[in-house]
Amino acid sequence: MNMREMTAAADPDLVVAEALRWVGTPYRHQASRLGVGCDCLGLVRGVWRALLGDEPESAGPYAPDWAETSREDPLFAAATKHMLATAGLEPRRGHVLLFRWRPHMAAKHAGIALDEKRLIHAYQGHAVMISPLVPQWRRRIAGLFAFPAAGGSTSKR
Repeated sequence: MNMREMTAAADPDLVVAEALRWVGTPYRHQASRLGVGCDCLGLVRGVWRALLGDEPESAGPYAPDWAETSREDPLFAAATKHMLATAGLEPRRGHVLLFRWRPHMAAKHAGIALDEKRLIHAYQGHAVMISPLVPQWRRRIAGLFAFPAAGGSTSKR
């Protein structure tokens, strides 16, 4: 299903409630299992599965340095394809935030906004945690997306 055709976003309270369940899950590269291990993408994938069922496509294997070795922007492209892009760069509750470490590089990190000032995310060396959305994070925001609503209607616009 092409998410550009979706008309409704998931309830942000449901997104956040599910993401909060993952807090404390150990960091494990490429994993996406609640309580067992996940990376930042695995957190987003796990929340997707809890809210919407099967993932729309496989993430496939990826190396820790995948963004440095590619001229493409696969994380941003997948979010654009399967989620709802939001206007602006001001995070709201339940938004998926994508981050670029440097301008003109691929987005390499993802998190879920708990509110306008905090995010839930996993990064190497840490379990899934809540972090303040401080200026060092904010200036790296590359895009904001919303999960589509479960069973959301589609339209051919």
